Amino acid sequence: MTIALISFAILLLLIVVLRIPLAFAMALVGVVGFAWLSGLTFDNLTTFRWHGALAMASSRVISTAQEYSLSVIPLFILMGNLVTRSGLSHELYRASHAFLGHFRGGLSMATVVACGGFSAICGSSLATAATMAKVAMPPMRKYGYDDSLASASIAAGGTLGILIPPSVILVIYGLLTESSIRELFAAGFIPGMLGILLYLAAVRYVVWRHPEKGPAGERASWPERLQALKQVRGILGLFVLVMGGIYLGVFTPTEAAGIGAGGAFVIALMRRSLNLRVLFELVNDTGRTTAMLFSVVIGALIFSNFITRAGLPEDLLALVTGLGVSPMAVILVILLIYVLLGMVFESLSMLLLTVPVFFPLVQSLGFDPVWFGIVVVVVTEISLITPPVGMNVFVLSAVLPDVKTGTIFRGITPFWCADILRLVLITSISWISLVLPRLLYG
Repeated sequence: MTIALISFAILLLLIVVLRIPLAFAMALVGVVGFAWLSGLTFDNLTTFRWHGALAMASSRVISTAQEYSLSVIPLFILMGNLVTRSGLSHELYRASHAFLGHFRGGLSMATVVACGGFSAICGSSLATAATMAKVAMPPMRKYGYDDSLASASIAAGGTLGILIPPSVILVIYGLLTESSIRELFAAGFIPGMLGILLYLAAVRYVVWRHPEKGPAGERASWPERLQALKQVRGILGLFVLVMGGIYLGVFTPTEAAGIGAGGAFVIALMRRSLNLRVLFELVNDTGRTTAMLFSVVIGALIFSNFITRAGLPEDLLALVTGLGVSPMAVILVILLIYVLLGMVFESLSMLLLTVPVFFPLVQSLGFDPVWFGIVVVVVTEISLITPPVGMNVFVLSAVLPDVKTGTIFRGITPFWCADILRLVLITSISWISLVLPRLLYG
């Protein structure tokens, strides 16, 4: 275990102090550590056993690039980019506003619902937060909403993007743990809806305590509401087609990603939001994002091979068994570690660094890997709005330069508490996550 712990210390040094990108840092530590375990003699540095380590690394690069199931990543990213370019975020917000805007705090609640709908197609928390900030912040300011509530509802609503399927981070978790992506998508649906409901409750609590922070808006008539719904029928139809097809087993997640990207392309064409220049920009951005994600995944897999060879998962299991604590106590300690890591790491880095270490232990203790995946993603969501890092908060600070970071963090507190409550519910009641996968796939 000693060499594995030393490798983690070196990895943190490379990332935090030397600012080496996560993908390269993990790959470097993994290759050198693997070579070290293969045998090192000090009489001649040229005898350092690189062959096995380099063969392992090259095998990981090739096998990951050829992994058919990973093709869902560029396709879902392309679908999200096409949806964003089509301007559908405005229609989603208007539809939510039409039904919720007349309540006290209604615009914040409409923002949360719109974020949930947009992130279900976009799949990116940061993109959802950045997009909805431009859409939702002006009307909330127009009606006199407090900046802390308005910005916090956007930052918190954006976190829904990594759980509500289709979710890229669930795909990556499925790759790291060899879990069923289809079951993970099914398992994420109810916790995602629960997150929306708890965020709405958080808004209601804020305006109950401080009514001036979220004054009521104008009530829309039913013809206006129906017209607003008509504007989002394309995005709703696309979501039902993609997720319904996966849940019912009509097509695989990979096929669903292709159908979703094709449907988003048709919607963008019908809305006349595409030309050759825009299409080139979208494809280029999709390629860049995909390359970044693949490089990080490859680095994580190389690092995972090293710590597995170093025996860290087995040593952790032996340590836990020797302590004689209950399996749920181990889960609670793991969750505490995730919450603490969320204060200094962004979500993807945290997932890739920890899942290879914790997953074998959790699986050995008899927990369902799909359930653990949802728990990990929920606690990773919390890191997106946890100070001092809180990536969604800093994205909003960049998009809304006149809103101070401290103002956003101050408004985040009720939403953060709602997330902790959801985490407690999902951890203690596994049925919430597992009922859909068991109903659909036995």
